[in-house]
Amino acid sequence: MLGYVIRRIPTAVVVLAIASLLIFSILRLIPGGPEAALAGPDAGPEQLAAIRHDLGLDRPFLVQYFAWLGGIFTLNLGESYQVGGAISDLIGFGLVNTVVLTVTALVIAVVLALALSLSATIFESRAVHAVLIGINAVAIAIPTFVVGTVLILVFGVQLRWLPAGGTPPGGYTQSFQISLQYLILPALTLGLPAGAVLARFLTEALRTELRQPYAVTARSLGVPWHTIVLRNALRNALPPTLTALGLVVGGLLGGAILVESIFGWPGLGLLTEEGIFARDYPLVQVLVLLSVTVFVVLQLAADILHAWLDPRIRLAGQ
Repeated sequence: MLGYVIRRIPTAVVVLAIASLLIFSILRLIPGGPEAALAGPDAGPEQLAAIRHDLGLDRPFLVQYFAWLGGIFTLNLGESYQVGGAISDLIGFGLVNTVVLTVTALVIAVVLALALSLSATIFESRAVHAVLIGINAVAIAIPTFVVGTVLILVFGVQLRWLPAGGTPPGGYTQSFQISLQYLILPALTLGLPAGAVLARFLTEALRTELRQPYAVTARSLGVPWHTIVLRNALRNALPPTLTALGLVVGGLLGGAILVESIFGWPGLGLLTEEGIFARDYPLVQVLVLLSVTVFVVLQLAADILHAWLDPRIRLAGQ
């Protein structure tokens, strides 16, 4: 197992290195620059050049890139141009809100996936299958911003059952009930499409397992169908689904940007949006690289856990 982990780590490091270079390069291809946003529309060329010099943007590309990497390795993330303050402090504040939202959405996604997949597999009814397939298709097809807007209009504006946006005024630990009220709408918006995607992966994995000889033999011997599904097929279908779960978590992190913008949720997604519109290079670079790093680490962890549960993966790697 240790050999498998050692072989997988260099690939993740290479991916992160390439991602860091692409992130640093692409942001500088965007028209305009932070000096224009800082100086205002009436600034002349000399003022713009002075600001670029103060920010270090007139140095060679590779010098800027390696200086940025050096700051990341020493945890000196620098200062934000536009939002203001140390980038580490901004990330620390937004990270808590994003983690709470993403974890809640992940719980909703996993519960939804298990409910849809197990129901579609256990209940051998065309009507049940049609309903479940319809729910799954609608959850995937409807864009996130539409789901969020509809939930706000229905439950936040018309019925006034839940807050339409923001975070708990007293923090998450002051009142579980109030925190849950603020979390339900954004977490549902983020978790529904992820749960539908995960349900498809799990359903196909279950169907593959139920075609195996052990499942066919067990059913011919009179073992109840739900017992075969829950005790045997589900256990064997979970390892390959873990890889899909890693992709789903990455999708949650990407979708958080839009969801946080819709609900005014002050997390890393909303902070990224503010940084992009303000041409805040240092802030956006760190936030995007952080998202890529989390995605790569989660995918690596899912692959390692898959290999630990299924020795065939380790043997294939050898």
